[in-house]
Amino acid sequence: MTLVHNERTKLLANALDRASTACIAAGLIAPVVSAVNGAAALQVSWIAILSSIIWLFAAFTLHMAARHVLGRLKL
Repeated sequence: MTLVHNERTKLLANALDRASTACIAAGLIAPVVSAVNGAAALQVSWIAILSSIIWLFAAFTLHMAARHVLGRLKL
């Protein structure tokens, strides 16, 4: 049963880390690409900056949660 537990734990950690990558894509990469393409008319507002900071914080939190989950692996 230890092997099954470890595989499920790794699956959960991977899912959390993929979610953190999605947060980076949504909160940082997408706004930068949008600004470069002129969709935002290169206006940087405080709301956009705050939104990106929140997305990055969410990504960091999810990544750290994934690391915590990996700590549950059994030998």
